[in-house]
Amino acid sequence: MKKFAIITLITIAAAAAAAMSSTRSRVDAARGKYLVSVVGCGDCHTPMKLGPNGPEPDMTRFLSGHPEPMGPLPAAAPRGAWLWSGAATNTAFSGPWGVSYAANLTPDRNTGLGIWTEEMFVTAIRRGRHMGTSREILPPMPWPAIRNASDDDLKSIYAYLRTLTPISNHVPDAQIASEGGAR
Repeated sequence: MKKFAIITLITIAAAAAAAMSSTRSRVDAARGKYLVSVVGCGDCHTPMKLGPNGPEPDMTRFLSGHPEPMGPLPAAAPRGAWLWSGAATNTAFSGPWGVSYAANLTPDRNTGLGIWTEEMFVTAIRRGRHMGTSREILPPMPWPAIRNASDDDLKSIYAYLRTLTPISNHVPDAQIASEGGAR
């Protein structure tokens, strides 16, 4: 009888732990959705389209980054200047650093964050480096402010981004400025 009681308690404890873990994941993704909306990720990472009342976010491309180029890319701003060169889409920016394009944050495996691990995502935001170790994350991405978020908040953002519908969208590579201008 004692053995049965112990097995029953262990089973109940395991079920409770599994339920809490499952709930925690849902809570984290829900918190991530909230944080993504509060921080305004969609303001730069969701292309605009022309709607009946003027420019509006194209929610069919939510967080998919700068649209694949369909013509010439914007030029780098003159030395010292800072331009919002993605006025039509709100996803490309030029300044003394060169030209940067909002990244695809959807979980597409080839063009978005699909192969990124949670650790890579958190490290990228903390260090300001693509995939945590690669090229710099360029302005206007406010990673120096977002890196101050707690680990739980960054992991929640990552959990939410993983729930999005993957959108295949090849964002152009940044044009990094050199002494003589953008290259």
